[in-house]
Amino acid sequence: MNQKRIAIFGSTGSIGTQALDVIAANPDLFSAEILTAQSNDELLIKQALQFNPNLVVIGDERKYQNVKDALSSTDIKVFAGEKALVEAAAMDCYDMMLAAIVGYAGLKPTLMAISNGKAIGLANKETLVVAGDIVMRMALEKNVPVIPVDSEHSAIFQCLVGEGRNKIEKIVLTASGGPFLGKKPNFLVNVKRDHALQHPNWSMGAKISIDSATLMNKGLEMIEARWLFNLRPDQIEVVVHPQSIIHSLVQFEDGSIKAQMGLPDMKLPIQYAMAFPQRIPNAFPRYDFKKPNILTFEEPDTKTFRNLALATEALYKGGNMPCILNAANEIAVFAFLRNRIGFLDMTEVVEQTMRKTPFIEQPTLEEYFETDGEARNFAATLIHL
Repeated sequence: MNQKRIAIFGSTGSIGTQALDVIAANPDLFSAEILTAQSNDELLIKQALQFNPNLVVIGDERKYQNVKDALSSTDIKVFAGEKALVEAAAMDCYDMMLAAIVGYAGLKPTLMAISNGKAIGLANKETLVVAGDIVMRMALEKNVPVIPVDSEHSAIFQCLVGEGRNKIEKIVLTASGGPFLGKKPNFLVNVKRDHALQHPNWSMGAKISIDSATLMNKGLEMIEARWLFNLRPDQIEVVVHPQSIIHSLVQFEDGSIKAQMGLPDMKLPIQYAMAFPQRIPNAFPRYDFKKPNILTFEEPDTKTFRNLALATEALYKGGNMPCILNAANEIAVFAFLRNRIGFLDMTEVVEQTMRKTPFIEQPTLEEYFETDGEARNFAATLIHL
């Protein structure tokens, strides 16, 4: 396997830092050529000095001078701003983009990378939630592989290797249930930010931890799976599996079910995507069937965790509705993380925004951008941001 040059968009986040761990453990197989961060300039500088990339981009332009000065003794090129992110994605110094920017901000750089024929390791589910039809169509036209990094989609992807001609009957996405599994609305009313950030099985960034607590994360994954695996909405199910050992399942038309299993560790799907089609050895902990020796499954409680029901509605409605759902959710999570609204208020913001933002059945890319802005503005007025 020749050394693969990786561009990590979102290198200071949870996925980005773990991807760099994988690169550090396999320096003969991978190099980090582009590193980008939104505002964590100190960590970006540290990463750049360790991995010596071709270039770095800091999204927050106020941090540019600090990064520039800190790297002045190196050959690393330094850029800043949203436009620079997209321009970096167009550069030819890398083979694969690890798309790990959180939220809608990851869409434009990913589209640019695809249009330039670069392979994508997709850790940003919002890209496909917002404009999955356009993104996957472009990937097909450019013959670009889009390899999922999300543990659930990686599981499905792994189950489908060698099954190209066999029809999928359905896929089942497993959900841990988050930190509030089994709780009812009267408990959730009083939930505070720090409590919601404590996930029982996974170590994740703030946004995805809150989405996991509200089950919105699983709703976004349903929409993402539709586009990744070219499925109908009725072929996608969610089941709660609190132990997080089975990462997802595929049922074929003969009734046979394949599952991908392992300990909850994001480094595994990250490494799998970066090294695909090969598997490479590692020293990650292994699952021992004796502990936990019982794996359980249950239906999600969509009456309490209504975000999953709203996301399912958006999945079936299609058009720009998933884009509206995502934009409202990003604003709601932002407000909750700053203690501006309560836990259950997040669902209210999403629902009202879905009802009030104009629906478009077959949006253009430009209309997706406009919808995103419109939904964010409406959601912000509900919160008085």
